[in-house]
Amino acid sequence: MKIVFSQPVLPRAGILVLLVPEAGDLTGVAAEADKRCGGQIKRAMAAAGFTGRRDSSLDIVAPGGGLDRVVLFGLGSAPALRPLDVEMLGGAVAGSLQAMKAQTGAIAADVALADLPPGDAAALIASGMRLRAYAFNHYKSKQPEAKLLKTATILTADAEGARKRYLGREAVAEGVHLARDLVNEPSNVLYPAAFAERMKPLTKLGVKLTVLTPDRMRKLGMNALLGVAQGSAHEARLAIMEWHGGKAGEPPLAFIGKGVTFDTGGISIKPAQGMEDMKGDMGGAASVAGLMLALAKRKAKVNVVGAIGLVENMPDGKAQRPGDVVTSMSGQTIAVLNTDAEGRLVLADVLWYIQQRFKPRFMIDLATLTGAILVALGKEHAGLFSNNDELAQRLSEAGYATGEKVWRMPLAPEYDKMIDHDVADVKNIGGRNAGSITAAQFLQRFVNNVPWAHLDVAGTASDTARNAINQSWGTGWGVRLLDRLVSQYYEK
Repeated sequence: MKIVFSQPVLPRAGILVLLVPEAGDLTGVAAEADKRCGGQIKRAMAAAGFTGRRDSSLDIVAPGGGLDRVVLFGLGSAPALRPLDVEMLGGAVAGSLQAMKAQTGAIAADVALADLPPGDAAALIASGMRLRAYAFNHYKSKQPEAKLLKTATILTADAEGARKRYLGREAVAEGVHLARDLVNEPSNVLYPAAFAERMKPLTKLGVKLTVLTPDRMRKLGMNALLGVAQGSAHEARLAIMEWHGGKAGEPPLAFIGKGVTFDTGGISIKPAQGMEDMKGDMGGAASVAGLMLALAKRKAKVNVVGAIGLVENMPDGKAQRPGDVVTSMSGQTIAVLNTDAEGRLVLADVLWYIQQRFKPRFMIDLATLTGAILVALGKEHAGLFSNNDELAQRLSEAGYATGEKVWRMPLAPEYDKMIDHDVADVKNIGGRNAGSITAAQFLQRFVNNVPWAHLDVAGTASDTARNAINQSWGTGWGVRLLDRLVSQYYEK
């Protein structure tokens, strides 16, 4: 979808979207439109009882004055809106226009929104529209009738400022769409090597890509990761993406994603019902890929490393067995008591590799790690575990600002004892109780006191409640959160 910013001049024809504050006052383009339509907009508002109440809308067909349609969106008390609300409003507008099968539309953003400068408000509306304009129809033999907008014109007093501010937001939306694409792909198409291959286009944006094969990982001692993959016909990969946008030699920020492209559970096999959703067990890796695209496209002024451990967890004669003991890259031995607790094994080696090689300022991992986090938090928040209060607080603030919310969960030595083992240094499950916490405690043994946060995104990476900016099964969750974290606190 193409977004155009223009001065607030009433269009001669087409579909016009008006944003109406509480009390139904029409000003600027809205007042001019009503005058041209001979007062038809105000009469329709009165007849429908439309007062500009928050989240209300009114569709006026053939109002006259050359316009095909006028759609009103109620703002409520416009100054009380948050920037996120303005972005959501843009998504709602796009959804309305798509439902009409409109190819084009003009949005009059010449009203006060969230006490934002006009250019900022218009850019947020455009961002919401761009995030909403997504569909995954690649495998339909007959393509659905096109519902995506081709062009949206946003009318604002600061068209040039909006255009500049939107560039970065457009890059983030593209990153979100990439993450959604990856999660939505079927696993027979997106296996580990294919996932790594899809990272190659990032090199055209200046990202350095290194892909490690099993031979290289074996020499590094990544037996925890390789153990998960040994039952699959598809070889494991570790893809490392580097973006050098900051000062030379400055330690990078590190983002690590769990990339289990399909998870049967291995020998500890999952029930058949719902197993098809395990194509999304690489949601953390998808978010890291989307984040790297966003940072590169908007030329973020910071050094960043993104690493994704890519495996497929399958049961065959070579598969890892419950009770096996593997030696991780760190040298710590792990008793694999449940082969369905595989994501932490993958992350253990990747976390160790990244902190050893890159000496990052912090590490944040994203993983669809535990069903237990769904029991605790549902699909509204991701679980946040961290050994660093400042990093945790910054993630919480970024989550509130973007709507990709996190909730901090505890880490403590008492939980750590639950994963001690009599034969190996650590076991990969801690029992039924505190399942998300013991998984995080397991990961913490491989971060070596580097500032670190773990985001358990099992409830947020896919199949969440649809909203104004996302109608997809694969959500792309985490790209906007982490981009906000980087831009707000770590770019100069």
